[in-house]
Amino acid sequence: MSTGRITVIGGGIIGLSIAAVLQRDGLQVTLLEAKHLGAGASYGNAGHLATEQVYPVADPAVFKHLPRMLLDPLGPLRIDWHYLPKLLPWMGRMALNMRPAAFERIHQALMQLNRACLPAWANLVDGFGLQQWVHVQGSLLVCEKDASLQALQNHGLKLNGLGVENTLLDGAALQEREPALANNQIGGLFFPDTGHVTDLMAVMNKLAAEFQAAGGEIIENCAVLHAKQQGTQVVLHTSQGEKHADKVVVAMGAHAKALVEELTGVSVPLDTERGYHYMLPQEQGRLSIPVSSADRRFIMTPMDGGLRLAGTVEYAGLQAAPNMERARNLLQLANPMLKHHLNAAEAGEWMGFRPTIADSLPVIDRFGSVFLAFGHQHLGLTHAAITAELMRSLFANAAPSMDLRPYRLNRF
Repeated sequence: MSTGRITVIGGGIIGLSIAAVLQRDGLQVTLLEAKHLGAGASYGNAGHLATEQVYPVADPAVFKHLPRMLLDPLGPLRIDWHYLPKLLPWMGRMALNMRPAAFERIHQALMQLNRACLPAWANLVDGFGLQQWVHVQGSLLVCEKDASLQALQNHGLKLNGLGVENTLLDGAALQEREPALANNQIGGLFFPDTGHVTDLMAVMNKLAAEFQAAGGEIIENCAVLHAKQQGTQVVLHTSQGEKHADKVVVAMGAHAKALVEELTGVSVPLDTERGYHYMLPQEQGRLSIPVSSADRRFIMTPMDGGLRLAGTVEYAGLQAAPNMERARNLLQLANPMLKHHLNAAEAGEWMGFRPTIADSLPVIDRFGSVFLAFGHQHLGLTHAAITAELMRSLFANAAPSMDLRPYRLNRF
């Protein structure tokens, strides 16, 4: 096992999982977080362990809807036209990955990761006592249009052929499984091998406590501004002064691009899908498992703190102000799907950044003293535990549990 001082940069679920696993192995780990633990996408994501999502973001249908994406500020997929000139090179790279051979290669790489996710999460849950908040009870993808039901049936058959187990349910079976759904939900797919997290911050806090109890150090409000490899060390220039490490792990999500280029010389085609959520604290118990809508393009996830409505994609970069009307609009999408309207009293709204690389795959790799774990798009929570296990293998110079070539930095 590799020794020396290790600094993990990024205190989201991926960075914290990596830090906790490495520290448990007896390594000396410091975790740096620019704000506070879980301040980014780990705080506000949908909480869905989405192992059924095995197809890339780079889908040819994106360009068919480009005019609407530019004109509809509340649509399920939106591009801020002010940001479009900056986004075009990334979209060009994404378009190249829509070609059949590339699409299939990415699809296979996502399936490889997703198949390993639940066993890895089981290890993380058992190793750090997370049983209270991580549940593998399945999820639903529902619809309300006849054409959508036929498309779901075809999609389900295709996924079953790939080993992604699912069952097609009619309206009556949906009602039996989730009685709160309205009768206009005429069918859907049930995915048994998916899960959800009912308290994201409780998971983060438990991991942090176990990490610190094992001797790990957490430094919050410590932004890494610049970095360079200097001899056998990595020098980090941070908002709390200069810090040195023998090895670093870059797990900064959507903010990783500039630092990775400084440390490796590689410009990764990374941009951000801005996601929104609307949290309803008065809605405990309405649903028992996550329910996604194929027609409305969002998800409802039951959590300990209420019902979380989440989803939609907005391309507007890291600097534009959030459009919280997109968060509030999730309530308008949800209410027609349910027998009774949701209680929006004391609702909370949020926007965060999903780190999306143009080929929809993360970077999981080693570059000298620099270890890379970023770019997991909307599957960051899903891939957190397996990414930690793969990082552990890289640090140990051991054979990983899967072929890491699809996630290497040198693909760019």
